Amino acid sequence: MSHLTRNVVIFVSAIVLMLYVLAPVTWLVSSSFQTEAEIVSVPPHWIPENPTLMNFEAIFGATAEEEVTYETRSGQDPASGGYIPSTAGNLLPAMGNSLIVATLVVILNLLVGVPAAYALAKIRFLGRDASVYFILVTRVIPDIALVVPFFLVIRKLGLLDSLGSLVLTYLAVTVPFTVFILVQFFEGLPDELDKAARVDGCSRFQSLVRVFLPLSLPSLVAVILFTFLTSWNEFLLALMFTQTEASQTLPIVLAAFTSDFTISFSFINAAGVLAIVPPVVVAVIFERYIVSGLTAGAVKG
Repeated sequence: MSHLTRNVVIFVSAIVLMLYVLAPVTWLVSSSFQTEAEIVSVPPHWIPENPTLMNFEAIFGATAEEEVTYETRSGQDPASGGYIPSTAGNLLPAMGNSLIVATLVVILNLLVGVPAAYALAKIRFLGRDASVYFILVTRVIPDIALVVPFFLVIRKLGLLDSLGSLVLTYLAVTVPFTVFILVQFFEGLPDELDKAARVDGCSRFQSLVRVFLPLSLPSLVAVILFTFLTSWNEFLLALMFTQTEASQTLPIVLAAFTSDFTISFSFINAAGVLAIVPPVVVAVIFERYIVSGLTAGAVKG
């Protein structure tokens, strides 16, 4: 295969892959500005013929206190785009709950995972290797198998139907990943850095904060991104541990839109657009560190 042919194949493959990845997102954004009649038209309209902000106005204008009955819902015409699901007023509070949970999990995850990873990587103690393998084993257990143990613990602590239950269980899921990534990175840094810091009078904590944390920024960003996205998107545990609107997170409220009397696809897609904004913002902010962070520690040198 000639050099030109290989480049053409790579270029075409990249274009096909890009279309495959971007097409669903493009349709999500486009359909959020369409009426229900236009979104179900054949052939589909990738570019709205009559763009409307009605779906977003319904989201920001709806309140959880609005009384929605069968009569008021059946009197609305979903094809016009003016249909509002009964749980529309719960969307923005649920986004706030998801943001609170994801932020707390990220902060606590770093507070717990970073010192643990440093200790496992730089402090030699009895049972160190067994501890690392135990942490890895916890990540191969599917989340569905942990639901019942988690539920019993959360109920015993009196945290059912609270954001605290989600923070606690999400930490149990994300901390092992954080420790694994950071252990690999810290082990790739020369031990002489730690010894030099100790000779200069630094304690273990000061060595971690002043020497290793600045060098581990790419790995920390990868951990932050993974933890935030995991907490933001998690559905199963949130479904099990939250029952009321006061504690439900965004995935639960979005799923509720599909179980109403009438389903408005344009409204659901508008809600989906709002749901992807925070992860996209986080990814754009830390974009320069993502690739280097995910590969950090892959090769020891």
